[in-house]
Amino acid sequence: MHNYDVIIIGSGLGGLVCGAILSRNGYKVRIYEKNRQPGGCLQTFSRDKVIFDSGVHYIGGLGAGENLYKVFSYLGIMDKLKLKKMDADGFDHINFGIDDKVYRIAQGRDNFIRQLLKDFPEEADALHAYCDKIAEVCAKFPLYNLRVGDYEEKRSVLQLNAAEIIDSFTSNPRLQQVLAGNNLLYAGVREKTPFYVHALVLNSYMQSSWKCVDGGSQIARLLCRCITENGGEIIRNTGVEKIIGLGDRVDHIVLENGEKAFADHFISNLHPAQTTAMTESDTIRGAYRTRMQKLENSTGAFVLNVVLKPGTFPYLNYNYYYHATDDAWAGINYTPEQWPQTYAMYVSASSRHETYADCLSVMTYMHCEEMAPWQHTFNTERHEADRGADYEAFKVQKAEQLIACVEKRFPGFRDCIQSYYVATPLSYRDYIGTGDGSMYGVMKDCEDPLRTMVSARTRLSNLYLTGQNLNLHGILGVTISSVITSAELLGMEFLVDEINQSILK
Repeated sequence: MHNYDVIIIGSGLGGLVCGAILSRNGYKVRIYEKNRQPGGCLQTFSRDKVIFDSGVHYIGGLGAGENLYKVFSYLGIMDKLKLKKMDADGFDHINFGIDDKVYRIAQGRDNFIRQLLKDFPEEADALHAYCDKIAEVCAKFPLYNLRVGDYEEKRSVLQLNAAEIIDSFTSNPRLQQVLAGNNLLYAGVREKTPFYVHALVLNSYMQSSWKCVDGGSQIARLLCRCITENGGEIIRNTGVEKIIGLGDRVDHIVLENGEKAFADHFISNLHPAQTTAMTESDTIRGAYRTRMQKLENSTGAFVLNVVLKPGTFPYLNYNYYYHATDDAWAGINYTPEQWPQTYAMYVSASSRHETYADCLSVMTYMHCEEMAPWQHTFNTERHEADRGADYEAFKVQKAEQLIACVEKRFPGFRDCIQSYYVATPLSYRDYIGTGDGSMYGVMKDCEDPLRTMVSARTRLSNLYLTGQNLNLHGILGVTISSVITSAELLGMEFLVDEINQSILK
């Protein structure tokens, strides 16, 4: 009756990495994906013959010997990726709207300090202290460094507040804001975001930053191939409706067509709130369900995907972060009248040419509450539906506001646009499966870190969680979370040793 060793619900990066690791180690894996295209935020889509990424705009930690490089090498996909290294002297450009000045965040500790000293010559001690603190905090996260350790190591840094720690290094208000200037990477909230989130994310990009040439879906495609070559299966266009418990275990799942599927182990790549909502079991008590349902999610995103007229807009080998005010943290607390207060521009890397860009994406915040008039509408590839004329008008109005904002920094931008396509929090909710369309899943809170850290284990002994809601979002964060989940079956020491040994072979 147990046809599979492991059934994985959802083929986002977390599900795919778990599937690749486990199938590589002899487990018979089957993944169920509700959408036509696997990959979650790795999905790409094509408009006017150019490729857009749903969520992978750049990746850190892929330099030789770095953490993500090691895991991808272990899975056999590293040498197959088409990558472009970003500008070493400034992979992120930070701008504050009241002046034209651009500040560059560079790759490599020494270069990072050297580039910022050009603008802040008096701040050498502050920049060294900042880099020391990032290194100190990152060292306390064992798996981030692909070694075995325990929770106690990181306990001392979980309650450090990102804004407070950054501000503590310098009294220069502009440098304080520059160091926080790309906090769109983690939807930073001044009062809540822990410093460890800032440190883990920034450290990986400061080590090395890369763009996926022709889109991030190549990662999903290579992981799918890894799984199928190891005897696993990926069943697309098939959603999972229920997880049925029996005693302290999951007995089977029920698919949307009513079929049952059985396995020894089950891994959910869905949000913990969705997973518990679809789980029928007396073992999962009300308190656990309530905690999962009440986890606060990060804010949503509004993304303008622009097809550019050929030969009109230069390819930028860096990302551009804009803030309307002097405060890098303020943009998330916009009012509809002041929107947008911040944005990030990501120019896509194409294999066709390097001088000019084919397309780019502009991302800014959008509160899920703004979607309230259309929250009961659903639109996916499998079930296309019109959200109505009001929604279309809303998208156009917001897109035009955002274009006007970009035009201030990039004069002539509007004339370079051939066409554009908009994604709102509802797009992410329906296609990616985040309950309310949040950017990065569960919001981490330095005031109550344990409440916002979700374990890979559940109350059911053979049901595990994975994905961006566990430890950290992003390609690196989700990959490390998948190592944690897979280690529940394989053993942490064994798996970490295998990953580290793989690059020596």
